[in-house]
Amino acid sequence: MIDVKLPETGNPKPPARVPYKRIATEEAFAPPEMLDIYRRICERGDCDAGFKGLMGFYMTSPSERAQHIMRCLVDMDDLRLQHMDEAGIDVAVMALTSPGVQVMDTPTAVSFARTANDFLADAIRRHPTRFAGMLAVAPQDPAAAAREIERGVRELGIHAVVINSHTNGEYLSDPKFWDIFAAAEAMDAPIYLHPNSLPPGMYEPFAAAGLDGAIYGFAVETGLHALRIITAGVFDRFPRLQMILGHMGEALPYWAYRLDYMHGATVRSQRYESVKPLRQRPSDYLRQNFTITNSGVAWPHAIKFAQGFMGMDRVMYAMDYPYQYVPDEVNILDGMDLSLENKTKFFQTNAERVFKLR
Repeated sequence: MIDVKLPETGNPKPPARVPYKRIATEEAFAPPEMLDIYRRICERGDCDAGFKGLMGFYMTSPSERAQHIMRCLVDMDDLRLQHMDEAGIDVAVMALTSPGVQVMDTPTAVSFARTANDFLADAIRRHPTRFAGMLAVAPQDPAAAAREIERGVRELGIHAVVINSHTNGEYLSDPKFWDIFAAAEAMDAPIYLHPNSLPPGMYEPFAAAGLDGAIYGFAVETGLHALRIITAGVFDRFPRLQMILGHMGEALPYWAYRLDYMHGATVRSQRYESVKPLRQRPSDYLRQNFTITNSGVAWPHAIKFAQGFMGMDRVMYAMDYPYQYVPDEVNILDGMDLSLENKTKFFQTNAERVFKLR
């Protein structure tokens, strides 16, 4: 039987000194003005149920967890640095919290993506040795999103993109969004496909059981999105495109055998018009075009399986701050049965390469 021992959170030990940097690669932030936009959206009669159930809760709940998250999201200086120091995090790679601009109307989304990226770039300039980041874009306008990727890389020096899964129930597997992939490939900027609240039609069965969020629904929906991208032939069209998945690859590495078998069987059966032959197996694209993080999963058993499947160069550390802030987490993972070389890859050098950190 596998020992699923969860980290102790009551009295964390001070982080140990180690011969590598600990770089956390999925750490959320929010400009205060974005939360004002969110509040106005929640007040509308047609507010999406998934969004209201997620951000609507965090913005209004008096619970300690909600208050902690809202306080930490907007702080880009003393509190965030204090929490990083207490948890032994040397560098935080930050992304605009989900759903980012993807719940806004198109003009607002395009404009605020630029505002958020400038806000992030300012924070990085204030703390250049502690912060790095990912660019927000508005998939609602793929051409504008492509331009923002180019601006962010060339002018802001930010070399990655975050997209929070679906946008109004639409997926990047639709070719109308592929200008985004073209720009990301051209600028050598990996896209972090991060979870979003569940779209209409998917939300209710999960929410009725309290399973719509990070406990399960996020992984189901984001894993679906990644598979749609793979099976739509995106990586045959954009072979140099790189993507990132959090939360142990949204469980896809653990499904790889069956994904390969059943995709091949479905192609042969010609059951679905949408499922066409690919140049490689789904698992090949996972290993060649994706890097995964362990965000929210401080469990050596799962991490070591993923490293065995993906390779040591394609698994990175992340904490998922502030949604899952566990100061003792790095002590648990520092203790993994890995060589110093491979532990350094996991915590430091893979992230430096993927995000082009100096």
